[in-house]
Amino acid sequence: MAKIYSTKIVANKALKPKKETVSFLLNYSKALSIIKVKSFSFEIMAN
Repeated sequence: MAKIYSTKIVANKALKPKKETVSFLLNYSKALSIIKVKSFSFEIMAN
């Protein structure tokens, strides 16, 4: 058991997202607007 906890696992993969994922995130961030009024934050989607 002690051997399992003492080994270090290094995850160094180069992740490549799909074009659809990148497009979705960019469009979402463009459509999202956050309005702060006093101590409140309102998130509004433009679409």
